[in-house]
Amino acid sequence: MFVLKNSILKQFKEGIITNNPIFVQLLGMCPTLATSTSVVNALGMGAAVTAVLTCSNLFISLVRKIIPKQIRIASYIVIISGFVTAVELLIKAFFPAIDASLGLFIPLIVVNCIILARAEAFASKNPPVPSMIDGIATGIGFTFALSCIAFVRELLGTGKLFAAADGTGGIDIFGAGYQPAAIFLLPAGAFLTLGCIIAAVQKISDMSAKRAEKKALSADASTEEVSSEDAVIEEETEGATDNE
Repeated sequence: MFVLKNSILKQFKEGIITNNPIFVQLLGMCPTLATSTSVVNALGMGAAVTAVLTCSNLFISLVRKIIPKQIRIASYIVIISGFVTAVELLIKAFFPAIDASLGLFIPLIVVNCIILARAEAFASKNPPVPSMIDGIATGIGFTFALSCIAFVRELLGTGKLFAAADGTGGIDIFGAGYQPAAIFLLPAGAFLTLGCIIAAVQKISDMSAKRAEKKALSADASTEEVSSEDAVIEEETEGATDNE
């Protein structure tokens, strides 16, 4: 049970932090840049991708042993497209504002390289439950990254947060005197925001790696020191025994 819990936590850590599909792997850049103009849009897109990832990973894992290797990629795309269609119809029925805002990018989830990559790299080689967890973790990581970018772009580009999918409403953060930096709502602002966040993530990752390396070296030095002290004590003990 403990091993299973650790395995699940490791999958979530990799999907959200250490192997984030956007900030680390740089996958799915097209929907990332196009749908991160507001936090609501980012959450909608992230939820749709997470649902498709989870369902497709589970189904592909269930049928992985009966799909011929020669047509596996085509089979994966057919499976993914079925779930994308289902998600698209649900969004049209229950969230028409998000459907109108995201538009073509919902059906384009079919060719999102994040989903196809997880199907090929993980779901096709692992049992159903780990594959489903991998889909959930990767989807959460995608949603988290998309929301971080959208947070910065919406805040600086409009001075508000959590505006509706049609652009109305929202929480006014900076007040009426704020002059919005409209560039953050344009493609150039998307690239600028993404680059700055990726640079910050890489810097934090490098600092963490150096800290871990320093801690490991310190632990090795302490072990060597204890070993040398034990050796000295053993020699002194042997010398005292010989004198007797």
